Amino acid sequence: MKDRVFEKQISKQFEFDENVASVFDDMLNRSIPFYAEVLNLVCELILKYAVPNSSVIDLGCSTANTLLAISKKMRFPLKFTGIDNSSAMIKQARKKAQAYGVDIEFIEGDITKSDFGINSVVIANYTFQFIRPPQRAKLARKIYESLQNGGICIFSEKIIYENKTLNKNMIDLYLNFKKGHGYSDFEIAQKREALENVLVPYSEDENKELMKSAGFNEVQTIFKYANFATFLAIK
Repeated sequence: MKDRVFEKQISKQFEFDENVASVFDDMLNRSIPFYAEVLNLVCELILKYAVPNSSVIDLGCSTANTLLAISKKMRFPLKFTGIDNSSAMIKQARKKAQAYGVDIEFIEGDITKSDFGINSVVIANYTFQFIRPPQRAKLARKIYESLQNGGICIFSEKIIYENKTLNKNMIDLYLNFKKGHGYSDFEIAQKREALENVLVPYSEDENKELMKSAGFNEVQTIFKYANFATFLAIK
């Protein structure tokens, strides 16, 4: 379905409700530059680090795009778990997993409170930015402690630039990207207003420092375009 969520006047802050979940896959492709390419990069890297028969957990799994994409490329058995606090997202994820015949354990819950178990890979794509800043350090440490030695956390985030002029220019480029993918000025303004104080981005350096402070040995930026970046943190 095509994303038309913000064609009408908003009446509440952004949330991952039934309206968003039903069009979320279209929203991702039209709102995140190089979404398909980054998804492919993430999957290929995960399969290089994942240990056969180990667990891969996706925090804020939404409609399970990443786990399903990994399953298509999988060359050895892995256990998949997806956690999301949106019942609407979990509902869509279960439908897709069933349609593709992929065994995924879905948990509807708050990732700051859920048990992660022990994993070789933790995924958190566009997830930290929706966690209140005071809670992020604790979540990063929780991820670190859930990983086997040599395990990885791979995560993507919307980022800001400390240089105000550069930051504004990057935002302008992003707005042009969204217009080029069919969003009107009204829709863009409505979504920005709905996300105010809901999505709180960090800079590239702040994201790296967050993970290093949690204990990760190495944190690398593996993809960046405008105000979006993907990181790899190695335990």
